[in-house]
Amino acid sequence: MARKANKSRKAKKVVAVSGGFDPVHVGHVRLFQEAKALGDELVVILNNDNWFGIKGRHMFMSARERKEVIEEFKSVDRVILSKHKRSKKVFNRNTKEYSICRELEELRPDIFANGGDRFADDIPEFKLCKKLGIEMVFNVGRGGKVRSSSELLKAYVEKHKLTKNKKKV
Repeated sequence: MARKANKSRKAKKVVAVSGGFDPVHVGHVRLFQEAKALGDELVVILNNDNWFGIKGRHMFMSARERKEVIEEFKSVDRVILSKHKRSKKVFNRNTKEYSICRELEELRPDIFANGGDRFADDIPEFKLCKKLGIEMVFNVGRGGKVRSSSELLKAYVEKHKLTKNKKKV
């Protein structure tokens, strides 16, 4: 029988969040701050470099760099890298290859906090959290989804293309 979330650890209430955080922006900072307020220890499960291949996205910063930056936030107590393996499968957000179920099962936090763009019916970790007694909290972070790393990068690339093209004219 699977051990339930760390209810026996009365001294510390552990909260986990997860994501690619590439690049880190104000929405992530707010997520970390609000998630930390839910418990005593905040653990960030950081998607490794292989996750970006599964998602079909290019990285802006390596996992090593993102981890180093996130570890410096005062609200973050610990950062662990996901164990995603390289995969050539077509991206499907509900596959085990995409999820952080393995990391949640090992960590067994009391709470799994999610930002403003995640809902119980659209994350693969929902069933595992229910099975292990991990409380799920949604819409964490002041203002909900205020930024998107993908959109920030897309806007930067588009701006750079326009500037570059104007100089050539």
